Amino acid sequence: MPKETITTRALDYNQWYLDIVREADLAEVAEVVRGCIVFKATGYAIWEMMQRELDNRIKATGHENIYFPLLIPKSFIMKEAEHVDGFAPEVAEVTRAGGEELAEPYVIRPTSETIIGYFYSKWVRSYRDLPLLYNQWCNVMRWEMRTRPFLRTAEFLWQEGHTAHVDEAEAEAETLRILFDVYADFAEQVMAVPVIRGLKTEKEKFPGALRSYCIEAMMQDGRALQSGTSHNLGQNFARAFEITFTDQHNTIQHCWTTSWGVSTRLIGALIMTHSDDEGLVLPPRLAPIQVVLVPIYKNEDERAKVMEAVDRLTADWQGRLRFKVDDRNNFTPGYKFNEWELKGVPIRVEVGPKDVEKGSVAVARRDMPGKAGKQFVPQAGLTDYLLTLLEAIQVALFERALAFRSDRTATVTTYDELKAQIERGFALAYWDGTTEDEKRIQDETRATIRCIPLDQSEAPGICVYTGRPTSRQVIFARAY
Repeated sequence: MPKETITTRALDYNQWYLDIVREADLAEVAEVVRGCIVFKATGYAIWEMMQRELDNRIKATGHENIYFPLLIPKSFIMKEAEHVDGFAPEVAEVTRAGGEELAEPYVIRPTSETIIGYFYSKWVRSYRDLPLLYNQWCNVMRWEMRTRPFLRTAEFLWQEGHTAHVDEAEAEAETLRILFDVYADFAEQVMAVPVIRGLKTEKEKFPGALRSYCIEAMMQDGRALQSGTSHNLGQNFARAFEITFTDQHNTIQHCWTTSWGVSTRLIGALIMTHSDDEGLVLPPRLAPIQVVLVPIYKNEDERAKVMEAVDRLTADWQGRLRFKVDDRNNFTPGYKFNEWELKGVPIRVEVGPKDVEKGSVAVARRDMPGKAGKQFVPQAGLTDYLLTLLEAIQVALFERALAFRSDRTATVTTYDELKAQIERGFALAYWDGTTEDEKRIQDETRATIRCIPLDQSEAPGICVYTGRPTSRQVIFARAY
């Protein structure tokens, strides 16, 4: 049954998204600071879970965390031509500080390739100093014109990895390792969001990159959300900032560098992949609270009996489940059920006087609202039951999202078919067009080539736009 405070997806998908953000208490628009949001406790707790999981994967691949300044000299941004053109419209500058005009303005970090390039040029001297494998967790600012909580805000939180290598092969291997072993693995195994791993076209690649790779996810309205990018920067930034090393033959070479990042827009991906008209839905591996237990009683005698059972049941949960006992006396059980449904807690356990007598509890799955997801189970062995159920929910969410994407993805062979298919989802098409062709299609349809999937069939076909033969396939979609 849809919540009265939430607009249904069918009626207005964009408003549904904003309603979820508000009603699940994830964030609030920071009205006094243009384009920014306040992360509320629930929203930030989700980001902390994401950070923890991602940080573990980043460190497991040999990277260390460091931190660079928020302010970057404007001259740094101007050193790499493509980079300047790509970010100029989004840059915010600091021109005055301490009551005086600055001799050189600072740019508020839109991304850190330039300032990191400056310091890498000081740190690298010999091939023995390489590779440099560093990551930083920070905030950035991009002066977006149209904003939406988590998906696109002027200030957002992210991690950005920056590495330097002796040759292109090592840089390419690094770029793909992050894409597969960190980003795609996290998205599918933790977020339960199926993603397509792909290469960006020249039109869509990161400004200044040699090659850009991405993971693309489908939201419940059929639109794509770029959920992570990994860039082989070639030697562009190394040449701009003179990041050089002496190789084994005593010859000076420019490094090959990479950069890669994911941001708090992943929270938006999480909302739009799994949530429903009753509120937020969280996959268990990412839920700050996996199980909420709601004791139910009418008087002190019942309370004593119920709470004794609650204490006994939860004694075994410490360190095994992330849980909360909602024993607030100033709210009814119904109010509590509604609140935790809105906030997406995967499992709700209810214990009342009759449950104590029967040695059972009621267990409700958030991913299956209503009677279909609720059952009574014995108190004996409850912990193992909940652990198994959490894994089942994790798998079910991924499979549901994957089935949805499969249903909304179709191969198209003509331009008219492409225009029809992007109204409902992803269009897989053969492509041998130019950047100008891409721009024309975007102008006409509002769809872009999201990526060239790395998993290609290599079977020959005909370009959907030019009619030329090709074996390359791409994904077209409208995107956030």
